[in-house]
Amino acid sequence: MSEPDGRGIFPADLLDRCISCGFCLPACPTYALTGDEKSSPRGRINLMRALETGSLSLEDPTLRDESAFCLGCRACEPVCPAGVEYGALLERWRDAEGKGSRRPLIAWALMRAVSSRWLLRLIGTLRRHSRTKRGAGPHLMLGCAERGLFPEVSRAARRLRPELLAPLGKGCCGALHAHNGELEGGRELARRLGEQLPGTIVTTSGGCAAHLAKILGSERVKELSQYLTSTDSQPPGQVTVDGRSARVTLQDSCHLRNGLGVWREPRALIEQVAEYVEMPDAAGCCGAAGTYSLLRPKDSRRVLDPRLDAIETLDADFVVAVNPGCLRQLRIGLRRRRSSTRAVHLAELLELASDGQSDRNC
Repeated sequence: MSEPDGRGIFPADLLDRCISCGFCLPACPTYALTGDEKSSPRGRINLMRALETGSLSLEDPTLRDESAFCLGCRACEPVCPAGVEYGALLERWRDAEGKGSRRPLIAWALMRAVSSRWLLRLIGTLRRHSRTKRGAGPHLMLGCAERGLFPEVSRAARRLRPELLAPLGKGCCGALHAHNGELEGGRELARRLGEQLPGTIVTTSGGCAAHLAKILGSERVKELSQYLTSTDSQPPGQVTVDGRSARVTLQDSCHLRNGLGVWREPRALIEQVAEYVEMPDAAGCCGAAGTYSLLRPKDSRRVLDPRLDAIETLDADFVVAVNPGCLRQLRIGLRRRRSSTRAVHLAELLELASDGQSDRNC
């Protein structure tokens, strides 16, 4: 790819594709919060152009704030008539800022932690995530956040599909690094994981799926709902609450939907086991956005609150997530509101149906 006349941060065929049409504005959650042009994808691309040409420096406060303020949800990509790869541009922007400049301590510490395979293995062992011996077959990728926060998700996935292998010692996929200013480090971790897990890789994390698919290829990487709907399987049963079919809604994973185009599959699976109710703007970001909820908690909550309002209007028994960051975000928000709606991972909901349970407190 050719480079523009400038610093060489952004390939010309990526940066120049934006025609400033404005179709991205209604899709952008930070523009919806502020109404400020510079907090939209179009506005941020103009900032990237100024950075590339040298009109603005990497230390410019507006540049640094807008790079951090962006959720990286990529909701602008499906609506862009010019096919702008905004996610790729944002990764390059943050990568340039991460070289020789300050990086948030939380992001730095998390990246260092998940880069340590022995630490991930220790956390997973203590938390008792699913694990098997090595063998031939599709591999269940154990996400870094999932191992520590939600080990029950990998256990549920393997109970649903016992053929999935979950050997110990697997490293990080690198999505966290790629999204936080260590682009090549994130790519290298993905390639390394691909070597550790030969064949098909199945993941319960939408963000990890999008990152891995970009590096290893979508033919090798499948998010759980993709894998389940592409293999022969019978509906596992029904999830009921108080003798009726459970009302279940879904919060899309931004990267899974906007990066890989996967959104029908989880809905189809939910419809097999419960009464599915579509959430208004289910494709909108919940504000988790990887490390965003930790780095910018106030902004994250501003993005989340309308999502919680939408969930509560549905009188749903469960809201399903297909990404561990979204699951954490929804559980914290719903608990804060003392909502009767419970946030669960898709694997957990399907396991409830398989077991014929109706536990609202899982």
